[in-house]
Amino acid sequence: MELTTARHRATPVGMDHSDNAAPQLMGFWMALALVMGSMIGSGIFLLPVSLAPLGWNSVMGWLVTIGGTLCVAAVFARLARALPNGGGPYAYTREAFGHGPAFAIAWAYWISMWVGNAAIATAGISYLSRLIPVLGQPLVAPFATIAVVWLLTWVNLRGARLTGGVQLATTVIKILPLVAVVVIAALVLGQEGQEALALFRVEDLSAPGIATAATLTLWAMLGIEIATVPSNKVRDPERIVPRATLAGGAAAGLVYILVCSAIVLMLPPQEVAASAAPMADFVERYWGADAGLMIAGFGAISALGAMNGWILAQGELAAALARDDMLPRWMAQENAAQTPVNAHIVSSALLSLVILLNGTKTLTGIFEFLILLTTSIVLFMYIGCVLAAGRLAWQRRIPGGAGFVLVLCLALIYACWAVYGAGTEALIWGSALLMAGIPVYWLMQRRAI
Repeated sequence: MELTTARHRATPVGMDHSDNAAPQLMGFWMALALVMGSMIGSGIFLLPVSLAPLGWNSVMGWLVTIGGTLCVAAVFARLARALPNGGGPYAYTREAFGHGPAFAIAWAYWISMWVGNAAIATAGISYLSRLIPVLGQPLVAPFATIAVVWLLTWVNLRGARLTGGVQLATTVIKILPLVAVVVIAALVLGQEGQEALALFRVEDLSAPGIATAATLTLWAMLGIEIATVPSNKVRDPERIVPRATLAGGAAAGLVYILVCSAIVLMLPPQEVAASAAPMADFVERYWGADAGLMIAGFGAISALGAMNGWILAQGELAAALARDDMLPRWMAQENAAQTPVNAHIVSSALLSLVILLNGTKTLTGIFEFLILLTTSIVLFMYIGCVLAAGRLAWQRRIPGGAGFVLVLCLALIYACWAVYGAGTEALIWGSALLMAGIPVYWLMQRRAI
C-alpha cells in the first residue's frame, strides 16, 4: 500500500520542476557511493589501535556489528520502498507515530549530523596536518576545518549530481589503500599461511571481549541509513535506495572486517596499540617508508568524502522538517539546482560554530567527544525507526511477513544492546538532546510558521 505524506509542495522561488531538472538526480552508483562513502570515513584508519588488544575477539565483534547493522539496513530498505519521497527517519517515524515523536527523533538526528560532521572534519584536518604541519597548530586548525566545511557546502549547493559525483570520486580513491591492505594480506597469507596470523585459541574468546569489540566497531558502521534522507534526489528511489542501502552496508562491512582484521592479526598487538597510523605501519612494512604520507593523504580524502555525504543529508533533513512546518518554512526554499540552500547554510553555520567552540581542545579530544555524542543519537534514531517499521507492518501499511518480523526483532535487539554498550554518558547525552527538541516543537506549533 502506498503511504501518503503531508508536506507543503509550494514551489520555492527559483526552483525548476521541469523535465530539464531530471539529470540532477543520482543513479544507483552515486547512491551506493553515498552510503559507502559516508560509512567509510575516518574510523577505519584509527580503529585497529583500539581493537589490537582484543585479537580474534575483534573479528567476532565485527561479525556482530555487521550482522546487526545489516538487519537495521533491511528495515530501512523496506521503509524506503514504501516512503520514497525523502526525509528518511523523520518521514518514517512521522508516518507511524505522528509529528511529535517524529520531530524529536529528527531534531536529535539533525543535531547529530552537524556535530558528527565536526568530528569527521576534525579528523580530515588531522590527517592533512601530516602533509601540511601548519594545519595542526591550535590557531590554524579550526579555521582550516571551517574552510573545508564551506567548500563542501558549496559543492552541495551546486546540486545532487555534482555532490554525487564528488562522492563517487572520493569513494573510489579512498578504497585504493584499503584494497592495498587486502592484497598485501592475501599475498603474505599465500606465502606464509596461518603462521602470518595471530594464533587462534578458543579460550581467548570471551563474551566481554566480543561485546567490547562490537561497541568499538559501531562508530564505523554508522550511516547505513543515509541514502534514505535525500531519496527525493535519487532517480527511481523505490528501487535504487533500498538496493544502495543494503549493498552499500554489506560492502562497507566487508571492507572493514578484511582491512581491520588483517592489521590486527598480522602485526604485533603492542605495535598496533601504540601506533598513530596503523594502516600506514602495515603498508610500510611491505612497501617502504613513504607509506605514512600516502596513507595520511588517503585518510584526509576518506574523511572529507564522508563529510560531503553527511552535509548533503543534514541539509535535506532540515528541509524535510521545514516542509512540515517543524522548522521555519524558509529553510525549505530551493535554488535552481533543486537544493535547499537555506537549510544547508543554517546547518553548516551550526557545524562551524561547534568547531569554533571546541577549538581550544586537542584534535583527539574533540574527535572522541563528538563521536560519543553522535553515536548516542543515531542509536536512538535506529530504535525509533525499527519501532516505526513494526507499527506500520502491524497495521499492514508496509509489507510484513514472518521473515521481516524476525529481521525487525533482531534489529531492535541489536539497537537496544548497542545503546547499553555505548555507556551511561551516551545514554544521558542522547536523552538530553531528544528532550531539547520539545520546546522547539512547542514553539513551532504555537507560531505555525
